[in-house]
Amino acid sequence: QVQLVESGGGLVQPGGSLRLSCAASGSIFSINVMGWYRQPSGKQRELVATVPSGGSAHYADSVKGRFTISRDNAKNTVDLQMNSLKPEDTAVYYCNADLRYKPEDRTWYRWWGQGTQVTVSS
Repeated sequence: QVQLVESGGGLVQPGGSLRLSCAASGSIFSINVMGWYRQPSGKQRELVATVPSGGSAHYADSVKGRFTISRDNAKNTVDLQMNSLKPEDTAVYYCNADLRYKPEDRTWYRWWGQGTQVTVSS
């Protein structure tokens, strides 16, 4: 069983900052890509940022320059530092990991956290 647990969500004012954290645990051999997605109320889930193991991060245009994703491969954690937050950043943020359970697995299995609410409002 694999679990991804997010933390750090909350209510902040526009222009403020927030840091989200996610820890993956359980029967994991390795993790390829870790990332963050978000889903505003009534809208479809969208990519925020991803980072592969040993690779460069990718950001959605809407957050580039404001958000920074980082991961610790040894700890199987991924963080999202969010600065200069805007009301349109309000959403449930989900942690994602593409992982394999055994070295002989020929595909990656996608797991999601339960989500953490981020609200940007005055």
